[in-house]
Amino acid sequence: MAEKVLAATQIGSKKIEVRQYLMPEISADDALVKMEIAGICGSDIGSYAQYPGEPRITGHENVGFIAKIGGDAARRWGVKEGDRVVVEQYLPCGNCRWCRIGEYRLCDQTDKLPGRTILRYGNTPVSVSPSLWGGFSQYLYLPANAIVHKVPAHVPAKEAALFVSLANGMQWAYLQGGAAPGKTVVIQGPGQMGLSSVVASKEAGAACIIVSGLAKDENRFQVARKLGAHYTVNVEQENLTERVKEITGGHGADVVVNVSRGGQDTVREALEIAAKIGTIVLAGPGNQQIPSKGFGRKLVTMKWVQGSSFTAFELGLQVMASGRYPLGGISTHQFDLNHVNEAIRSFSGEEGTAGEVIHASIVPQT
Repeated sequence: MAEKVLAATQIGSKKIEVRQYLMPEISADDALVKMEIAGICGSDIGSYAQYPGEPRITGHENVGFIAKIGGDAARRWGVKEGDRVVVEQYLPCGNCRWCRIGEYRLCDQTDKLPGRTILRYGNTPVSVSPSLWGGFSQYLYLPANAIVHKVPAHVPAKEAALFVSLANGMQWAYLQGGAAPGKTVVIQGPGQMGLSSVVASKEAGAACIIVSGLAKDENRFQVARKLGAHYTVNVEQENLTERVKEITGGHGADVVVNVSRGGQDTVREALEIAAKIGTIVLAGPGNQQIPSKGFGRKLVTMKWVQGSSFTAFELGLQVMASGRYPLGGISTHQFDLNHVNEAIRSFSGEEGTAGEVIHASIVPQT
């Protein structure tokens, strides 16, 4: 009898149940990962509520061990059975202009375009063979175009599950934002992405790191300070613009990373606190108007960002392996396959946990 795989499958809006799937056969060109842990991303909150219409296995922050692998795949990725790996969410075509220049995260094949079946972990429907396209599962299928990175065995599982957050921090604060020695970085929002941006800014040598948030974020402020933030600002009690000017002696922020999920004025605040020459990275979801006047004479670059590059993933994994940062403070909650609904609701604050859950993960093998 064929071996079965259990996986948490979304079958409706805010409805996930555990279903069985056949264990796929592996050819020379692909592989199978036995899942160790899978992180929950902020984007999972929106997709949990907005059912795309076809059942799918969710989870795209995937960590596990190579269980089976074909010879060609082993040579291509430089891994063998038993190796511990993380898998990027993207399954790019490899042939478009974006893939050719290394920006495969922008490949149309991985994007939600009308009339197309998306090929991306946590998004591809189970109707696409062999169904195991999400990490909230006992096993994950790796086709030939999967993007794989090794992760050291000594890294605790709950910290390894932060690999996407750390990559985003590296991409947004350092590679795109330009955090560097002597610079002041302001991070709007102390969630998992904001805290990872603190790590990236600290690693890049930023002279001053300021994190802003709300009163409910006091625990997150404590984590931010342990990770290297020099100042935290509760915007419900202090004026962020005035505080940044006070801290910087009127200079302002060389880099602003906006990873807040709400608030109608965060972009305006970013423009107010930016130095005369600065960069604003817009990474947080939102629907805000962007004003173009009233901020004095400034030369400000604003960047909208999407995901992370291969380089950012490698940098994040290096920092993770170094042990220099108390990353366990970000990864706060773990759930099993039977409690994925509760996990996502807790992460979103629906379970009365607003501010408590910073990063949650699913441990499929328990």
